[in-house]
Amino acid sequence: MLYMMRCRLYWLNCFLTFLGASLLLAPPALAESPRPTQAHAETAITSVHLLSSYHYQAPPLDRALSVQIFDRYLKALDPARLFFLQSDIRDFSYARSTLDNAILEGQLEAPFLIFDRYTERVKKVRRIVQELLINKFDFTADESFAPDRSEAPWVASDDELREIWRKRIKNEWLRLRLAGNDDNTIRRTLDKRYKHALDRSVKLNSDDVFQVFMNAWAGALEPHTNYLGPRAAEDFAISMKLSLVGIGAVLQERNDYVIVRELIPGGPALRSGKINVGDRIVGVAQGEKTPMVDVTGWQVDEVVPLIRGKHNSIVVLDILPADALADGAHRRVALVRDTVRLENQAASGSIREIRDNGQLRKIGIIKLPSFYQDTEARRKAPAQFRSATRDVTRIIAEFKRDKIDGLLIDLRDNAGGSLDEAVSLTGLFIGSGPVVIQQNSHGQTRVERVPTAGMAWEGPLGVLINRASASASEIFAAAIQDYGRGVVIGENSFGKGTVQTLIDLDELERAPQRRYGELKMTVAQFFRVSGGTTQLRGVKPDIILPSLIDSKNFGESAYDNALPWTRIAPVEFRSAGNIASLVPTLALRHEQRTTQDKDFLQFKEKAAELKVLREAKAISLKESIRRTERDRMEARAKARGKNAEPSGGGEEFTDGEVGDDGLLANERSLSNELATEKARKAARDVLLEEGAHILCDMIGLLRDGSSSEIVRREKQRQP
Repeated sequence: MLYMMRCRLYWLNCFLTFLGASLLLAPPALAESPRPTQAHAETAITSVHLLSSYHYQAPPLDRALSVQIFDRYLKALDPARLFFLQSDIRDFSYARSTLDNAILEGQLEAPFLIFDRYTERVKKVRRIVQELLINKFDFTADESFAPDRSEAPWVASDDELREIWRKRIKNEWLRLRLAGNDDNTIRRTLDKRYKHALDRSVKLNSDDVFQVFMNAWAGALEPHTNYLGPRAAEDFAISMKLSLVGIGAVLQERNDYVIVRELIPGGPALRSGKINVGDRIVGVAQGEKTPMVDVTGWQVDEVVPLIRGKHNSIVVLDILPADALADGAHRRVALVRDTVRLENQAASGSIREIRDNGQLRKIGIIKLPSFYQDTEARRKAPAQFRSATRDVTRIIAEFKRDKIDGLLIDLRDNAGGSLDEAVSLTGLFIGSGPVVIQQNSHGQTRVERVPTAGMAWEGPLGVLINRASASASEIFAAAIQDYGRGVVIGENSFGKGTVQTLIDLDELERAPQRRYGELKMTVAQFFRVSGGTTQLRGVKPDIILPSLIDSKNFGESAYDNALPWTRIAPVEFRSAGNIASLVPTLALRHEQRTTQDKDFLQFKEKAAELKVLREAKAISLKESIRRTERDRMEARAKARGKNAEPSGGGEEFTDGEVGDDGLLANERSLSNELATEKARKAARDVLLEEGAHILCDMIGLLRDGSSSEIVRREKQRQP
C-alpha cells in the first residue's frame, strides 16, 4: 500500500465555502432529488470492514458514534447555522442514534432525507434574500453583526432566520457601499452573488451527497480519515503525480461561464495559439463528429471531466472570445489531448545574493509545494518516475555549479504527500540513518531509514516552515532539527503526526470502471527519531517569525478529536552537527536586524491587526463607525509608508481593512485579478529574505570556528 502523508487542510473539491456555509458544487440540472444507490450501500459496508479492521484507533460503529456522525453531517451542510431550524433538528432526531445501523445495513435514506430538507431551507433563504435586497437599509442604526455563528444555537423561527440574513446582507451591502458603489450596483452585485451561490448549493447529485455523509462518518473517527468519491480521487491522484491528460488550461467560473484563467506552458491549448486567457467555454464535444454539449451555466467541476480524456483523443471546444459580447461570434477549436505537466506545483529553485558583513553570499532557495511522487510511473519504470526528491536533487546540482554558500528549503504551505519522499529527501542532507518511526494500532514500530547513502548537499542548510507545513513537511523538518543538520525557521507547524493509506475501492472490488471511489484511512502514527511525535504540537522552529495565520483555528489543535501528543523510545542515530548551540546567537542577530527592517516591522504590525480583526465577536453595522475604523486603518497604513494589500476576495472577515472592495474574487475583472496576483508574487517576501539572512548568519558562525567557541565569544561580546 502507498502511505500518504497528505494533510487535507480543506474540504474535498466538491465544496465551496461561501459566507460561512459549505455550498456544494454539482451538475447543472437534476430531474429528481438525490437518492442513495446500490454502489453507495456497497461502499458503506465495505468501508465498515476496512475501518474496523485497519484504522489506527477507530471506535466501534455504535450509537455513540452515530451521534457524532449526525452532528458532523449537519455541520458539513450548515456549518454557520444559517439554514436549518430547531424544528428541523427535532424532526431528524430519529436518525441521531440510528445512523450506525443505517451504515451497517446499507440503508442510507436518512442522510438523503436530511439533505432534502436542507434543499428546502436553502430555497427559502433564497426567497428571503430576494426580498431583503428590494428593501433599503438604515445605516444610522446602532446595531451589530456576529460573523461567526458556528457555535450559535439553531435558529428558532422563520422570523429569527430572516433577521440573521438581514444583518448578513446589510453587512455585505455596507462593505460595497464603503468601497464607493451606488445602491443599484450593490443590489445587482448581491443579487447575482446570492443567486449563484444559493442555487448551486442544492444542485447535488447522489454521489456528492453520499460523499458529504461519508466524510461526516470518517471525520468522526479522527481528522485525517476521508472518503474520496470517484471525481475527488482522480483530482488527488493528479496532485500526487503532477500531471494529467487534458488541454493544459486552468479554468474558473465567472458570470455564468467557465473561462480560461491561465494557459499552462507546453499544453495543447497554448500550443494551438487559438485559445486566450479570458475566453469563455460554452460547449464541449468529444471529437469533431459528436454533438456539442452546451455548458453555459455549468460549474468547473462538471466541465473539467468533459475536457479531460484519453491521451491523443480529440476534444472540440465552442469558444466565445474574451473580447466578444454575449451574442458575439463563436469559434470552434479542436485540440488533441496530451499529457500536461503541472510545473507550477513542482519544486523550483532560485538564487539570492545577500550582503552579509561586507561579504556577498549566494543562497540557493528551493520552494517545495508538496512531497509528490508519480507512483504509477514508478511501478512501470522505476528509473524514470517523477518525484520531489529527484527534482530537488537536480536543482541542487545546478546550485552547486553556481557555487552557492547555503541552501534554504521553503516548505511553507506544504501540506505533505508521500512518506517515501519525506524519507528520501531527508537522505539528501543526512546521507544515511533513520528518519522517522511508525507505530501501528498494536504498538508495533517500524523505523523508516534512508534507502541509499549519499548526500546531495553537505553545506549550511535552513528549513523555512509555517503553520500550513504539515505531515511529510514536519517529518523532514523534525529530522533536520534532530540531527542538528540545519536551522529550522518560521512558525510552529501544523501538528499532523499520523500516517494514511489510500485504498482504491474500485480496485479492491475489481470494478470495471470508477464506481466506489477511495478511502484514505489513518493506519499509524509517526514519531521523531528523538522519540516525540509531531502530533498536535507540530515542529517548533529554532528561530520564530511572525505569522498572518490564525493558529487557534488552523492546525491539528483546532480539531476537537485530534490524537494526543505522546512519545516513545528514541532510536539510535548519529548527529550531523550542533546547530542548537548556535540558536541563541542566531536569535539575537535576527532580533537586532529586524528591528531596523521597515518592511519586516510592517509585516508584524499587519499580523497584529489581523489578529484583532479575527478576535472581534461582532461588527458594527453603523456606517459612521465603519468609516471611522476604515479611516483609522488608512492613516496607519500611510504612516507605515505604503497601502495595505487588498482583502483577498472577502473569503475571510476583512471589514475595516484598507483596500477592501467588498467583492468576491470572481466578481472582479479577470485582468485586475491577474494583475493583483502578479503584483503579490513580485512583492518582497520579508519572511523568505529574513530566512536567507539567518542562514547567512549561520554560515558566518560555522566558518568562524567551533560551535562552543562561537557561543563563548558571543557571550563575551554581549553586555
